[in-house]
Parts: sequence; C-alpha cells; structure tokens
Amino acid sequence: MLKEFKKFALRGNVLDLAIGVIIGGAFGKIVSSLVDDIIMPPIRVLLSVSHVQNAAEWFVPLQELTAKQKEALTSVEAAKAAGIQTLNYGLFLNNVLTFLIVAFSVFLLVRQINRLSPPVQKTRDCPMCFSSISAKARRCPNCTSEIVPATS
Repeated sequence: MLKEFKKFALRGNVLDLAIGVIIGGAFGKIVSSLVDDIIMPPIRVLLSVSHVQNAAEWFVPLQELTAKQKEALTSVEAAKAAGIQTLNYGLFLNNVLTFLIVAFSVFLLVRQINRLSPPVQKTRDCPMCFSSISAKARRCPNCTSEIVPATS
C-alpha cells in the first residue's frame, strides 16, 4: 500500500497540482497586498465616507438606530458587538475588486505563457509523397501509404 501511495503522490499531475496550490497561495497574498496597499488607498481618498476611511468598513445598518447608537457605530465590529445587523457593502466591493484584479492577473499570466509555448502542430508532411496530412493520420490520403502516427 505504501508503494501505491508513493506512486500516486509522485505522479506528475499530483505534483503539478501541489505546486499550483502553493504558488496560488503566494500569488493571492501578492494580489491582496496590491489591492489593500496600492489600489484601495487612493480610492479611499476619493470616496471617503465621513468618519470611515477603510472601504471594508463601509456598511449600512439594517435597523433603526438611536442618536447614541449612530455615534458609537464606527466599524463593522462595533455594530456586531452592539448586536446591530448591517449590510457590509464595503467588504463586498473589496472582494469584488480583489477578484477582478486576480482574474485579470491570471489572464495576463496565461496569455504570456501561451505566447511562449510552442504551437501544437496539427499537420505534418507525408514521408512518401511529401504532401501535408493530419498529424494523427495513419495513412496518407494522397498516396495511401501507411504512416506511423506522430507522437505528442
């Protein structure tokens, strides 16, 4: 059983997945830092809401509040501590922005990788008549010679 597990764990696709998860976690931290430390500060300055400077703290209380409660309500944590239900649209906007940046970053990364990787060859030349045939062909449609299929 140990040999089977070792064979399974050391297969290429399992290792690729593990490496992808590790790199993905590190990439997520970089993107979170980009959003929180680079992109959101200017947005906070442009869209600041009275006493709330952190976009993650933008919220709307879902119940009627007294004047004293309104003054004490400075953060989502304060609302939770007071037992007040809130609509946390700042957290949602922050998560949407983070997702868009991650998706765009992954798109750019995949685009560059696709540019660097060689294109998959769909045709090849027949060794007998030198006409262009499918890379998967076993027989040339022009000269009818039997051909060994190309390996990927």
